Amino acid sequence: MNQEYEPEATRRHASATESSQASRGWWDRNADEYQSEHGAFLGDDRFVWGPEGLDEERAGLLGPAEGLKGLRILEIGAGAAQCARWLAAQGAHPVALDLSHRQLQHALRIGDAADGTSAGGVELVEADAGVLPFRDGAFDMACSAYGAIPFVADPVRVLREVRRVLRPGGRFVFSVTHPIRWAFPDEPGPEGLSVAASYFDRTPYVEQDESGRAVYVEHHRTVGDRVRDVVAAGFRLVDLVEPEWPDENTQEWGGWSPLRGYLIPGTAIFVCVAE
Repeated sequence: MNQEYEPEATRRHASATESSQASRGWWDRNADEYQSEHGAFLGDDRFVWGPEGLDEERAGLLGPAEGLKGLRILEIGAGAAQCARWLAAQGAHPVALDLSHRQLQHALRIGDAADGTSAGGVELVEADAGVLPFRDGAFDMACSAYGAIPFVADPVRVLREVRRVLRPGGRFVFSVTHPIRWAFPDEPGPEGLSVAASYFDRTPYVEQDESGRAVYVEHHRTVGDRVRDVVAAGFRLVDLVEPEWPDENTQEWGGWSPLRGYLIPGTAIFVCVAE
């Protein structure tokens, strides 16, 4: 692809295969810039649920921190495994899974792993979230902070895979862009405060190259869609958290900003239990 070419943003259908290939390529190409830009905010071993800065240490969405000790926990879309590293510090046995090889290389860099398979007490696995390489009931708990689910064409497939590898009663907590955000332009300033599209338009957002090949794909689901997906996969929804923007967080992250965060939710966190 011509390096000077700016990908074209559009709304069109994107299949599961096209979405997966686009995500792997995008994150491999952009992992260095992402970690450079956001690494300080994310920390090396901090569990942050989204750009608002709500962290697991305060939120306790996985349960009391002392209750995590000894649990086998799967993090999906782990990036550089910052969340998983926090879990390891609580005495858990986390596995950090990501589609992007380059993101996992950053996990090794931060964890300074000598054996090339773990990072700071975290086992690393490169795999697609829709085909998890684990046996049934292998984990006590699972989590995902903006990982995988917003980028897949078939979220129920991913959710069913997570349900399969969880023991009965296991908790799965995941965060995504709040669905209402799709009705607004992805801008942090005043121009991002006016509705510009239908909230009910589920057409994926796609960035494509000169040949029409998708290089970035994100899929929109309404709040109701997300709830139905969770139930269809065999989970019981026990909480839906919409973090408010805290006064101390003055940073902008893409379309997330204090201006918008004070007015509309930017993140939705689904707390689920395997039936």
